[in-house]
Amino acid sequence: MHAPGYWRAGRPGTRDDRGMDVTLHLAQDPEADELLGRSPLAALVGMLLDQQVPMEWAFKGPRTITDRLGGDDLDAHEIAAQDPEAFAALLSEKPAVHRYPGSMAKRIQQLCQYLVEHYDGNAELVWKGVTDGRELLRRLEELPGFGKQKAQIFLALLGKQLGVQPKGWREAAGAYGEPKSFRSVADITGPQSLTKVRAHKQEMKAAAKAAKAAGK
Repeated sequence: MHAPGYWRAGRPGTRDDRGMDVTLHLAQDPEADELLGRSPLAALVGMLLDQQVPMEWAFKGPRTITDRLGGDDLDAHEIAAQDPEAFAALLSEKPAVHRYPGSMAKRIQQLCQYLVEHYDGNAELVWKGVTDGRELLRRLEELPGFGKQKAQIFLALLGKQLGVQPKGWREAAGAYGEPKSFRSVADITGPQSLTKVRAHKQEMKAAAKAAKAAGK
């Protein structure tokens, strides 16, 4: 359910500081990015989907799910209550929301069920009012499907682009919190930065592959 004050703690002089929604460029698709910029749950679901598929595919997922459910935003209560098989089928429709739509449907429902149980279905409450970066990281790590790395990347996204900046957020986000690090989706603001982030990811994969080979 869309919370009214979302992304309103913006930086002075930017659109979000005047009470307007933030424009993100993660899906590289206007309608998908528009939803990500105004919906806390859509942003969390996009982050959850961001594994084993290209970033744009992952972050376009929330819009696709929203359209197939016939709404204008994702609703944690609605998704949590969906029949698991029906929800998996919805994600599996062509074009599929993910390379593994069945398993991701289950993870999305687990996330929404957790949000309903702990935050009354309001994703924004995960970070709203939190004043310490370490506490916010802890809350994000507790979300189903969010390990430490994913939690740190989302924390960096909150701080760098969405105006959610509790004390110590950069430190809590680790290397992802560094300015202009181009390590993750937190640094993507358009096609040029997307290219830089993708190049970094490819370098990291190559390094990991080389290290694995050297260890054999």
